[in-house]
Amino acid sequence: MTWKPTDCHAHSTHSDGALSVAEVAARGQSLGIQVSVTDHISLDAPTTLDSVAAVNAYLDDLERYEVLRGGEFCWHDSLWRALPADVVRRFTHRIGSLHSIRLDDGSYCRAFTQLLPDSLTPEIYIEAHVTSLESLANEMPVDIFAHPTLVPPPLRLLDPHELWSEAHEARVVTALRSAGIAFEVSSRYPPHERLVQRAAHAGVRLSLGSDGHSRTQVGNVAPALALTRAAGVSDDALYDPTRHGSRTGAFDA
Repeated sequence: MTWKPTDCHAHSTHSDGALSVAEVAARGQSLGIQVSVTDHISLDAPTTLDSVAAVNAYLDDLERYEVLRGGEFCWHDSLWRALPADVVRRFTHRIGSLHSIRLDDGSYCRAFTQLLPDSLTPEIYIEAHVTSLESLANEMPVDIFAHPTLVPPPLRLLDPHELWSEAHEARVVTALRSAGIAFEVSSRYPPHERLVQRAAHAGVRLSLGSDGHSRTQVGNVAPALALTRAAGVSDDALYDPTRHGSRTGAFDA
């Protein structure tokens, strides 16, 4: 079979996406890619998927289309822990996200906050981000870590090579490699090339994710694919649950 890109991370109207599942599927077909519907499943996110019953109905809908059946779960939220094993097996893959990170005092800081307190310096934030990632890797049985370098808008203005120390990057790579979790190369929140190279050279599997919410975003994996190719990763080594399996058990014999 001819290889085609897999967008492991796209949203539909089941959460905060603009396209129906049918439209996501059609978008993927028009672009010549394998597309996923990977909506937010959380008690603390913009989504309708906030119960086991709602998740089952969502998966029923996805099974009607030629899409991979994903879900994006917030590490700080409890719903991912409550899904029964028979529901989990219906997913082709699951994604874990740090939409909030845990600070030293036990409180949480959202990754989309527009105003950081003066006490929360960039150095303190990144340390908390990486520590939270290490907890996610130890706790969540997910296949992919979404948008690894997602930080609040004020920190996105900084040079990522200065914001991220090489020691912090090494900890990210070690945590994901040890847990067998793929590093998402996101088109919406692109990681800096140094970190992508570090992950690839350490043997962490990479995945493509548009994190698409709009028609123009869904399936747009070209920027992510350019980064993985620049890192020397072959196309067919990029994570595809149908080729590489899933911790959900969906492909177990």
